[in-house]
Amino acid sequence: MHKRVMDSGPAETSGETSVEDLMIAVEQLVRHVRRSATAGGLSTAASSALGRLGREGPQRLTELARAENATQPNMTQLVTRMERAGLVRRVADRTDGRGVLVEVTELGEEVFRERRAERAEALGQLVAALSEPERQAVRVALPALARAIQERS
Repeated sequence: MHKRVMDSGPAETSGETSVEDLMIAVEQLVRHVRRSATAGGLSTAASSALGRLGREGPQRLTELARAENATQPNMTQLVTRMERAGLVRRVADRTDGRGVLVEVTELGEEVFRERRAERAEALGQLVAALSEPERQAVRVALPALARAIQERS
């Protein structure tokens, strides 16, 4: 990998991008795409938890709290609000009769799909505004970054 990309200092006049510049770009991208998802009127925390449940399937409340970097009491409150809204439900864990899992309802799945479609549309509009070489770079770079994240998990 090129040294300049690994450096966190300011970009030089050569047009190379520093890690800090990349970080700022990623933060702006994530904020823009997240703001574009409005279906269900969910908070950021609820959207994130619903997304995780939609992608990964039912989870114990403790697992969900840990994965979402939330305290168990806060996650309990969030799940209760989402349950009242009909987005999730608590079900018995078939592998452990004492355990309870949180799973997405049909309405929750619909809201999850709508929000994902809204985010995809927002990202698609951004990519469409790029030149063809930039679009190709995004098509290569973003999946590569996602793969690197998966390999670290």
